[in-house]
Amino acid sequence: MKRIVVKVGSAVLTQDGEIAQERMEELVDFLFELRKSNEVILVSSGAVAAGYTKLKLDRSIIKNKQALAAIGQPILMNKYANNFLKFDIITSQVLVTAANLRKDDDIKRVKNTVDTLLENGVIPIVNENDATSTEELEVGDNDQLSAYMTKHTASDMLIILSDIDAYYDSDPRVNINAKALKKVNKIDEAELQKEVTPNNVFATGGIVTKLKAASYLLDSDIDMFLASGLNLSDVKSFMLENKHNGGTIFTKTSF
Repeated sequence: MKRIVVKVGSAVLTQDGEIAQERMEELVDFLFELRKSNEVILVSSGAVAAGYTKLKLDRSIIKNKQALAAIGQPILMNKYANNFLKFDIITSQVLVTAANLRKDDDIKRVKNTVDTLLENGVIPIVNENDATSTEELEVGDNDQLSAYMTKHTASDMLIILSDIDAYYDSDPRVNINAKALKKVNKIDEAELQKEVTPNNVFATGGIVTKLKAASYLLDSDIDMFLASGLNLSDVKSFMLENKHNGGTIFTKTSF
């Protein structure tokens, strides 16, 4: 049985200023199927966006963003709990900070917590503790956080579900002939140094942070799969049917 980390972004979980309930339901359905033959850890963005549905604060101000995270985290967790309830699955909240992922003792404690949850059939839902972070998104963003969690929980693979459906040979927003790359073994350093350009008002990453996450994991021989979270057909095909129809696999393995 493999251990899989699934990261879902704010752009997937929100739509028109509200939690995208139908997408969340589809995500939970997919995770239920995935965990039939794998251990599953969920890294979920969306706390700030969920908080904004209740209180319209200026997100560009750090203290407001932290307050929105504090409001939104229980909202987000409640929605996940209700969606997993139909499968009689218990959910849990695991909040971490950058400091936790820099100290060996903290890393061990985080892994022990996650191990215990998984051993008892509980879904760990991980997020950065934005409400108490002393810097703007200390880890950098949840793409990076999910990569760190994948490595430090001895997971076999990271799946990132985003409004970005694959890694392209050029920017598909400006080049209509851009081609999606199905398999990537190495990422050029120049790609990692490009400006971060998130597509969504609540997002903190864009393709650059996803490439940094993939590069970090490739250095440890851990695979990462990037696919659309707006339409789960590609990730379902890849993970449940062993068919690579769309999305990008970052791996050093030849297949």
